[in-house]
Amino acid sequence: MNANLFCALRAAFPEDLNATAIETGDGPGAPLYYTWGDLERATARLANLLDSLGLPAGSRIAVQTEKSVEALVLYLAVLRAGHVFLPLNTAYQAAEIEYFIGNAEPAVVVCSPHNFTWISRLAFKAGTQHVYTLDEQRGGTLLDRASFHADTHTPAVKQPDDLAAILYTSGTTGRSKGAMLSHRNLLSNAQVLKDYWGWRADDVLIHALPIFHVHGLFVASHGALLAGAKMIWFAKYDPKAVLARLPEATVFMGVPTLYVRLLGEKGLNKAACAKMRLFISGSAPLLIETFQAWQQRTGHTILERYGMSETVMLTSNPYREQDGPRKGGTVGFPLPGVGLRVQDDAGQALPAGEIGGIQVKGPNVFGGYWRMPEKTKEEFTADGWFKTGDVGRVDAEGYVTIVGRSKDLIITGGYNVYPAEVEGFINDMAGVAESAVIGVPHPDFGEAVIAVLIAKPGAALDSAAIVAALKSQIANFKVPKKVFVLDELPRNTMGKVQKNLLREQFKALFTA
Repeated sequence: MNANLFCALRAAFPEDLNATAIETGDGPGAPLYYTWGDLERATARLANLLDSLGLPAGSRIAVQTEKSVEALVLYLAVLRAGHVFLPLNTAYQAAEIEYFIGNAEPAVVVCSPHNFTWISRLAFKAGTQHVYTLDEQRGGTLLDRASFHADTHTPAVKQPDDLAAILYTSGTTGRSKGAMLSHRNLLSNAQVLKDYWGWRADDVLIHALPIFHVHGLFVASHGALLAGAKMIWFAKYDPKAVLARLPEATVFMGVPTLYVRLLGEKGLNKAACAKMRLFISGSAPLLIETFQAWQQRTGHTILERYGMSETVMLTSNPYREQDGPRKGGTVGFPLPGVGLRVQDDAGQALPAGEIGGIQVKGPNVFGGYWRMPEKTKEEFTADGWFKTGDVGRVDAEGYVTIVGRSKDLIITGGYNVYPAEVEGFINDMAGVAESAVIGVPHPDFGEAVIAVLIAKPGAALDSAAIVAALKSQIANFKVPKKVFVLDELPRNTMGKVQKNLLREQFKALFTA
């Protein structure tokens, strides 16, 4: 039996291939309609293009393009052709892209036309043979070349543990790690969520998330595809435009920031959400104020869940009433088939209510980090559980609450920022003796990145110039919203910077 994830998704297409699979909610010419037959034929053409290149099975295909239906089709085509999809955040800059290409050694790179000059230079230098372009208006060399290929294709035969995707997640030591996800990892999670969240063929999903990470690419897209359900597709998030389409939809997924912005719209009310059956939030903590405000305005209770790049989804608040209430501030129960335990630093299991390190196990948990066997070994226990790096507790009823994150990870607007990576760029700047990057509460983004610096003797640091320099080097969501220059940083007796004291000092910066 072929374990290719594409085959499972294709088998879920409805019998009527002329039915609409995706309707665009924004962008040039909107609305555009893509039928299930269009997805079948377009993925075939792209898979045939990849086949024509003579690539070894399981080659990496790196993609940094703006969100479009064609970009989703490319993902499906990569699976169909038996290769490994490598999505890259559209905000990544040259230094980051150079690292990813050098580390993953992709056989093919697909980028936006306006980035072709510098990305192709990096790719060819690293030994990549093929670079194509794809824009958000159905243009670019990728689709031009694919148009010459047949629209039928036999999917590559894959084993359950063959790689399907690599997702880079920033490392606490400053370098990103490629989480290797197999066809089994992705399909098992999608199948569990299809049942747990009650996906139906008559669902309509508003897809307003990026497709370069787990939430938008896997959780949302796989959910609709595996149910044979229609998607209303937004390339960019616009709360007014999304609100206008809510009356047609049944499912919406967002990060907390999206919910906060929808709450800012006067037209958000119970009538607008009359057909909705499920609002899901994840990728960052949802403030209890947002949770309660949403209940009052819409009559719906947001379902919070918890996942990671390395594991896809791990826990979820209940969908069905008989399984219990959705508790604000918690991420619900471990999903069927997922093991979750809380341990202390000595590796001892902790009782209900005690806070410790969260460890997980299950068919959704990744196989390890790309070309990092030592790091992989370090992140798994001797008995095979993955150490998430998150700190939390499980209450007497079984609800999981995430109370913090080890190693100072910052989640801003649903995106992960590791301070050490940003500090590395700041510390290389002229006049900077040392820096400490922290996250502080922010009403819109959940957390905001700020930097606290010490100048070298005699040096004068310009905060605005530092921010401007960082914007040319790293993704915008990693750039500090504020930069402060102090005489010294708080330290413990071992000389280690006490970031907890800095967080306390600046905690009211955006919330006062």
